[in-house]
Amino acid sequence: MSTFRFQALRKATDRKPVHVEELDRKSAIFGSNVFGDKAMRQFLTSEAYKAVKAAAEGVKIDRKIADYIALGMKEWALSKGVTHYTHWFQPLTGTTAEKHDAFFETFPDGSDPVEKFGGSQLVQQEPDASSFPNGGIRNTFEARGYTAWDPTSPAFIFGTTLCIPTVFVSYTGEALDNKTPLLRALHAIDSAAIDVAKYFDKNVKRVTPTLGWEQEYFLVDTALANSRPDLLATGRTLLGHTAAKGQQLDDHYFGSIPTRVLTYMRDLENQCMLLGIPVKTRHNEVAPNQFELAPIFEETNLAVDHNSLLMDVMQKVAERHDFKVLFHEKPFKGVNGSGKHNNWSLATDTGINLLSPGKTPMSNLQFLTFFINTIKAVHDYEELLRASIASASNDHRLGANEAPPAIISVFIGQQLTKVLAELEGVSQGKLSPEEKTDLKLNVVGKLPDVLLDNTDRNRTSPFAFTGNKFEFRAVGSSANCAVSMTTLNTIVAKQLKDFKIEVDALIEKKDLKKDEAIFNVLREYIKQTKAILFEGDGYSDAWEKEAKKRGLSNHKTTPKALKAKVSKKAIELFGEMGVMNHIEVESRYEIELEEYVKKIQIEGRVLGDIARNHVVPTAIRYQNVLIENVKGLKEIFGKDFEKIAKEQISLIKEISEHIEGINTKVEKMTEERKKANALTSTEKMADAYCDKVKPYFEEIRYHADKLELLVDDELWTLTKYRELLFTK
Repeated sequence: MSTFRFQALRKATDRKPVHVEELDRKSAIFGSNVFGDKAMRQFLTSEAYKAVKAAAEGVKIDRKIADYIALGMKEWALSKGVTHYTHWFQPLTGTTAEKHDAFFETFPDGSDPVEKFGGSQLVQQEPDASSFPNGGIRNTFEARGYTAWDPTSPAFIFGTTLCIPTVFVSYTGEALDNKTPLLRALHAIDSAAIDVAKYFDKNVKRVTPTLGWEQEYFLVDTALANSRPDLLATGRTLLGHTAAKGQQLDDHYFGSIPTRVLTYMRDLENQCMLLGIPVKTRHNEVAPNQFELAPIFEETNLAVDHNSLLMDVMQKVAERHDFKVLFHEKPFKGVNGSGKHNNWSLATDTGINLLSPGKTPMSNLQFLTFFINTIKAVHDYEELLRASIASASNDHRLGANEAPPAIISVFIGQQLTKVLAELEGVSQGKLSPEEKTDLKLNVVGKLPDVLLDNTDRNRTSPFAFTGNKFEFRAVGSSANCAVSMTTLNTIVAKQLKDFKIEVDALIEKKDLKKDEAIFNVLREYIKQTKAILFEGDGYSDAWEKEAKKRGLSNHKTTPKALKAKVSKKAIELFGEMGVMNHIEVESRYEIELEEYVKKIQIEGRVLGDIARNHVVPTAIRYQNVLIENVKGLKEIFGKDFEKIAKEQISLIKEISEHIEGINTKVEKMTEERKKANALTSTEKMADAYCDKVKPYFEEIRYHADKLELLVDDELWTLTKYRELLFTK
């Protein structure tokens, strides 16, 4: 088997960059494979075009009009060589799903077949719902589920298939996907934010949450990835001693991009441009063979679709370049993991970013209103926000090597902290003319100057304000952004709704002016939310102790974090805001626990297999070489051999101890796995896998990694970290 490792290394080092041609200027090819505005104007009737645009605003499309839209969409797709169409959706697997049907129809009378695609095929399809995770919403024998067209996200061509973004719901109407709750959350925040924005501008008719994700990932040569069973089965290395050189020299971050990787990035960007994914930034990340790409901000639903599509495209393009893309949050121990920072803000249809300070006291009061309400939402629902980014893979990343900790806190910088402190001093009730002038001149009016150089960034903060947006840094690289964005937009919508009620009550019952009422409510929020604000080192032990004193949660494992999803508080929140009913909430909890159990279960099986079938036999093989060496020394040197063979004998003993350690721990882990599997409650099973099974992983790894340092490199079967991380 060691020859397989060396063959893989030879293949990887002999690779030549794949030739990639620039298709055209990015602006010229952008969105060429998207049924966007330009294509719709060309292929749709005026009535059909207006219907699609109106549907994006929530107006239902008539079935007859849908036929015209489908006809135009089909003609556009056929003009580009498309042969099939699919409803492209996001089931609760964390990935995307599709079932391809041909633009092809035959007739019973034997007449010539035709390319057919009508409004009924566009608007609704019926995939099998029983084989997707549903958390008890559907019985296995109840297969019916529906995909329904989402006209707010444009259809696109991938390969020779027309992909139509859709929602996925059960026969009884519950959401079976990630998109449906997100769309509901976006509607909720639009409604709540409009009401608050009208305090400052009566012309606001729509508020759109925006999202800019930053996708981090590792690239490993295909041959090297194929030589690691753990990478193939789990997405991460379960064994492997850290390389002597890792990221400690800081020589990879923003360094010159390796040639093979750069050609991959160029190829990927070509595909993204065609698909209308506005990727803009590419660079080396901190860890060796770790990279990042990021797009221009988009409306949140479209941004989520684009990120899900991107992850599919990245894998397919990587195959052409003999790369394996690793989206796992922690594929390699001892170096940085990968995140997917979600940069979130709110924009009005009047062209204003509500989280960006303006040039007048009124626009800055508007900024402070949305800024402080967001902080209040995070403060009140920090456990739910933590639950939204919980997964078996992200547990490895949170709190390790630059990733934010599991404690949710908000970083706003020293200057804004000072602004809030001054705002806290506002008098209760009516303000005197002098107080109002002083407030607007000295606090609100100064905001643009204060924010010119807001503060240094805090890389340990899970939720940081970065000048004109909040950056949710704790989201994992393999996650679907929809989950965290659904939660964030829902909690902010709820908070804005409550804020409006409080302000209106002060205006009506206390006879306060609008500005006075807003200042009074914001002042109370500042007092109530101090616990969530933190400017220091999120990795320090002192912060853990301080956070506990403040009453903040610190759920380091997924089973504990997920409990917040089914709390009475969470169920009431999602129900009140019309995002999910209790059945949908509870089913997602069940699904995520099941996923956690299965992932740890698979890792345990793979680890036991590799440890016993790769590591132990290799160690025994080398130990036999040492034994033969000692026997030879004894024949030559007689009674003096023990002194001469002292190191070899010591090494033989050390290898035996580690072999015994592996076998003992694997057996104990297997027994705990059997006990966990016998449990009938998914919740108890998840706790058992977390607390009883998973701890053995590091113990087994310890012995295996020690053997890697002891055994002859020529015999070792598993590709090593130095090879995985530094083979370009």
